[in-house]
Amino acid sequence: METSLRYATNSRSLKIHAKEKFPVNSKTRLQLHGELDTGAGVPSYFCAMIRHFFPQASTSLGVGLHYDKREKLRCLVRGKKKFPVITDELVTFNIKGRCDFDQDFVQRNAKGAAEFDWNIWKFQKDQDLRLRVGYEMFEKIPYMQIRENNWTFNTNLKGKWNLRFDL
Repeated sequence: METSLRYATNSRSLKIHAKEKFPVNSKTRLQLHGELDTGAGVPSYFCAMIRHFFPQASTSLGVGLHYDKREKLRCLVRGKKKFPVITDELVTFNIKGRCDFDQDFVQRNAKGAAEFDWNIWKFQKDQDLRLRVGYEMFEKIPYMQIRENNWTFNTNLKGKWNLRFDL
């Protein structure tokens, strides 16, 4: 199980996030993940998703259900496509999208982004880095991410940020 501690400017409380991936076959997984809000002492969301990977095309697609304390149950579809910029795939251009719907398929929330990833293995001894720069197309907001081993810092030009530590 993958677990992490997360803090974001919009929540103002520490959250404990857990994710488990169960193999269905060699290219398909059932992914369950949820979050516990330590400030309120209650779960803030739970998600179950089937994800299928197309390794030859560097693509993944997922469909699932998402439940949170504010919006009740939502259906979601997501996809991601990677394009290597250089042959060793340390620099990639990624296109990703997500759309979720309410229970009646009326209210729709779409997100989409284009981003560059630069993975730097062995930046220093026992230290790997990932630098990500992207643009969220529907909200029209540039963002960036710096990941160093277990630490991840995300920010955008609207001043929102979050910090994650993988346990």
